[in-house]
Order: sequence, then C-alpha cells, then structure tokens
Amino acid sequence: MPEFGALLDGYYRFRAGDYAAQKRRYDNLADEGQHPPVMIIGCCDSRVDPATIFDTVPGQMFALRNVANLVPPYQPDDGLHGASAAIEFAVVHLEVRHLVVMGHGKCGGISASLHGEGRGVPGESFIDDWMTIIEDGRNRVVERVAADPSLDAQRELELEGIRTSLRNLLTFPYVAERVEAGTLKLHGAWFAISEGELHVMDDETGEFAPA
Repeated sequence: MPEFGALLDGYYRFRAGDYAAQKRRYDNLADEGQHPPVMIIGCCDSRVDPATIFDTVPGQMFALRNVANLVPPYQPDDGLHGASAAIEFAVVHLEVRHLVVMGHGKCGGISASLHGEGRGVPGESFIDDWMTIIEDGRNRVVERVAADPSLDAQRELELEGIRTSLRNLLTFPYVAERVEAGTLKLHGAWFAISEGELHVMDDETGEFAPA
C-alpha cells in the first residue's frame, strides 16, 4: 500500500520547497497565532480543496470541510457539534470578516440525498442523519424538477444546499449579530469541477453566476 509513502514524498517536497520559501511566514504564524479574515465551509470531497481553488497562503483561510458543505441549524444541547464548534471558534474567537459556503458539482452527498439511497451503513447512519439538514430543500427541488423536467436536479440541490446552509448560519446568534452590525459578510459559492469555474451567489436574488 504505497499511498502513505506518496504522502511522505509530498511532505519532503513541501519541506524543501514551499516551507523553505515561506519560512518567515510560518515563523510568524507560530509566534503570533492565526488571524485569518475568511472562513470557508466546503465539502470534504477530495476534488475541491479550497486552498487550491482560491490559491491561498498559510494563515489566510480558516477551513471547515464536511459531507456536502452543510451547516446545521443552531442547536445548543448536549450533542457533539463539530461543525457548530468550528463556526463558533471562527466567528467569536478568530473574528473572521467573511464566511463562505462553497458547494460543488458532482457532489456525492447531494446525489445520495436526491436519490435517497446508499448514503450510509444499514441501521443508524451518521451520513443519513447529517443529510436530513437539506431534507426540506430536497423536497422543494423535487417539486421544481417535476414542474420543469429541463432542470438539472443534481445542480439544483447543490445550490439549494448552499442557500440552506447560509440560512442556518443566521440561526447562530453571534453570526446574526455580526451580520447585522456589518462586521461579518456571508457568501455563497459553487465550483464546477469539470470547467474549473467558480459561481458566486447574488445576495438579493439568491441566483448564482460565474465569478
């Protein structure tokens, strides 16, 4: 199984190349901590690495990646809320100024939600529970596609998932307060893998267009 060895080879290249070239930046980050102005909530799909797509440098972006780039609604209970914890840390402690929800084409989580099959292990599935976040959006998309079969259901639900996550972000009181005060801006984006093209959501219409 040579795959881990390939990762180590990549690490050696990094140490000899980018790390050496940016040693001063890494030293500053180690000494002064991180102060990224942007948080990205993206999918854990291996084809859509935000740092690669946005060509960022270390310390520029705080990233959360999960199945289908979803944000759950604010739910202060005794559960373990990894996504919510990351959002709280970024907004309250790092004081990011921009929060971007970035979906993408060909998303496996979205496809599973759309078709309602093959999402997780039989019985209690973390994936099945997680994908209920967009259950209402899925139902809306199914109705829209039934009325207009020319629509691409997969893409429609990918975009609907982004809108749902943006709405859910506003259920977090510290997010809503900062948005209202103008110190935090929410953004929706969608990356087309095949074309390498980023689409950005219009705040007023909720529609997406190439950046």
